[in-house]
Amino acid sequence: MNRRNFIKISALAASLPAFPTLARASTDALPDAAASPVFAPSSDAGWRQFEVSTHVQPQRADGIVRAWIPLPSMSEAAWFRPLGNLWQGNADTMQLLRDPHSKVEMLYAEWSANTAEPMVEVISRFATRDRSTDFSRPSASALTLPPEQHALYTRATELLPTDGIVRETALAITANARTDEDKARAIYHWVVDNTFREPKTRGCGIGDIKAMIETGNLSGKCADLNSLYVGLARAAGLAARDVYGVRVADSRFGYKSLGKSGNISKAQHCRAEVFLERFGWVPVDPADVRKVVLEEPPGKLALDDPKVRAVREQLFGAWEMNWMAYNDAHDLSLHGSSGPIVPFLMYPQGETEAGRLDSLDPDAFRYTLTAKELV
Repeated sequence: MNRRNFIKISALAASLPAFPTLARASTDALPDAAASPVFAPSSDAGWRQFEVSTHVQPQRADGIVRAWIPLPSMSEAAWFRPLGNLWQGNADTMQLLRDPHSKVEMLYAEWSANTAEPMVEVISRFATRDRSTDFSRPSASALTLPPEQHALYTRATELLPTDGIVRETALAITANARTDEDKARAIYHWVVDNTFREPKTRGCGIGDIKAMIETGNLSGKCADLNSLYVGLARAAGLAARDVYGVRVADSRFGYKSLGKSGNISKAQHCRAEVFLERFGWVPVDPADVRKVVLEEPPGKLALDDPKVRAVREQLFGAWEMNWMAYNDAHDLSLHGSSGPIVPFLMYPQGETEAGRLDSLDPDAFRYTLTAKELV
C-alpha cells in the first residue's frame, strides 16, 4: 500500500475548505430543472470532493500480465484539483508513470507469469467546481498561450489531421466569422447541427475525423463528436484540446442523460475546450447536446425542444463538473507494451503475451470503477 500517497490525500482534503474563493460569473436563481435546465456555478460557488476507486483484476495468464490505469492528471485552479492517489495490490511492480511530453499520469502494474489472482486497486480523490464563462466580461487585454502550449494544442495528430478535407471543411464553416469567438461558435453549432450520437458505437468512439468527413458519416459518441470539434478548431487556427475523463455523479440540473453515480465503469466521457484571446480556455461539449437529443426522456428529442435549446446554449461556455478529468493527451505509447499506441488514455489498458485486452469490455477485462461524493 502506498502510505505516503494516502497521507498526502488526507492532508490536502482536510485543507480544502480553506481554499480562497475564486471569481465566478454571477447567475440568477435556477429555474425549475425539468422546464428549463441551466448549467451554472453551484449556488455557494463551492467545491465538491469525490473519490473514485478503480479495481482491476485481469484474468490469470500463462505469461506476464500488464496494466496501465489512468490517474487524474489535470490540475486547473478554477475547476479541477487532484488530491492524490492511493494504490494497493499483489503486482510485482506498481509504478507511477508520468509522460514527460503530455504530462499524463498512470499507474503501471505488472504481474509475473501464473499469478493466481492478479489484482490492483487505485483510489483517486479530487475536487471539482462547476465552470461557466461570462461572455459579457472579456479580458481587458488579449490572452495568449505560451508558445509551446500553442504549438501543442494546434498541432495535427494521427486521428486529428488539420490539412486536406478537414481544413477545407473548417474554412467553409468559418468563412463569415470575424473573431476567434465567432469561429469557435460557428464550429460548435455546425457540429451540433450535422452530427448525431450513434448508440452502437463501442465505448466513446475513436475520433477518426478525416474518415468521418470523407464518408459523410458524422456519427459516433463523445470521442468522435468532440474530437471533430477540436480538429476543426485547430484547422481553423484555434488552439483546442480534448479532455478525457469519466462522469462521477448524477446531474444536479435535471438531465438524466448527463450524469452517472455509483458504478461508473462505462461512464467515460470526453469533453473539449477552445482557447479564445478574450476569455482563455472555454469549455464546450457539442457531443453532450447530441446525447441529450438521443437519450433525454422521452428520447429522440428535436433540436428545437426546450431541453435541447437550453443545453445547447449552456454547453458553449459551461461544464457541470460532476466529472473527473484524466488528461488531454493523444497518441500515447504505453510503457513496456508490445502493442500499438493508444489514441487516448481514458480506460484502463491491459496486456498479456496473447495481446492487448479489450479496454471497452470491463466485464471481460475485469475492471470496475466506482464513485462517491465525499462530505
